[in-house]
Amino acid sequence: MADGSWTVQVGRKDLADVEVVRAATPSVEPGEVLLRVDKVGVTANNVTYGVLGDDLRYWNFFPGDEGRGIVPVWGFAEVVDSAADGVAVGSRIYGYLPMASHLVVRPERVTAGGFVDGTAHRQDLPPAYNRYTLASGDDEDLQVLYRPLFYTSFLLADLLSEAEFDVVVVSSASSKTAYGTAFLLQEAGIRVVGLTSPRNVAFTESLGCYDTVAAYSTAALKPQRTVYLDFAGDGDVRAAVRKQLGENLVRDIVIGLTHQVRSAGGGEFFFAPDQMRKRIGDWGADGLERRFSDAWQRFAARAVDWVDVVAHHGPDELAQVWLEVLAGRAEPRSGHVVTC
Repeated sequence: MADGSWTVQVGRKDLADVEVVRAATPSVEPGEVLLRVDKVGVTANNVTYGVLGDDLRYWNFFPGDEGRGIVPVWGFAEVVDSAADGVAVGSRIYGYLPMASHLVVRPERVTAGGFVDGTAHRQDLPPAYNRYTLASGDDEDLQVLYRPLFYTSFLLADLLSEAEFDVVVVSSASSKTAYGTAFLLQEAGIRVVGLTSPRNVAFTESLGCYDTVAAYSTAALKPQRTVYLDFAGDGDVRAAVRKQLGENLVRDIVIGLTHQVRSAGGGEFFFAPDQMRKRIGDWGADGLERRFSDAWQRFAARAVDWVDVVAHHGPDELAQVWLEVLAGRAEPRSGHVVTC
């Protein structure tokens, strides 16, 4: 294939240091498949991958040049060359992809529904990120923007199903993973308080997922058993919540880092693959997927009215979208979808 390939690489110590790196199109060895990345979403979740790239080994999935990394994204790709049994050219798959035009994978455990990437350097990484599924025909824009985030929401809400508390307080409440979690908690009859920036209060209230929305004010917090879900990673907000609630704060869970800094004295860190592993043990992989799919269908029916899809094309626009999301300039209703 003569068109060439590209990757969008960022500085591992300076995520705003962005470069489009061009190279020859990869070739495949026996047992390998070449994917052409087609459509991906860019959200604050991807920023968390960059901030925690070293701590949680996100940089290891798609290695970049020396001192640089390739941020993982979720999206769709097409099989354009195959030297692996059971994976046909033209197949469209969904999964964990690089900010790049192409990816070489080594399919293992191939079924009618997809495969697992058995590439050597990914074998000791969390297996939840190595599964690729055949495209389902659902709304692809919603899937690239919400599905991976909602899986985190689903697993987080499931974690809380075994806890004892009276109310859940959510920071960065306008973020997609946060309100996906609030949606599920509200379904379960749990009272949820959303904290967000003043400019996002109206949007967050319009979702209907929160019983109360406040502009980062602890005045909305009452002396009752509270779980704090921190999607922002803002140390000042956490300190204020802890001071206000004292012994009433029964759990303090960090999920995201929209503020891009791991604050000192943080609570327990929620790593979705750990809860996924637990539930696969409890329910089996099919049981987990069935429960998630049911929740996804309910959520997607609502979420379609909560997002304005903003379309972008090519590596240069992908790099610009990354910088916009990194800087926190993206509006909460905006869903950035990039056709590569």
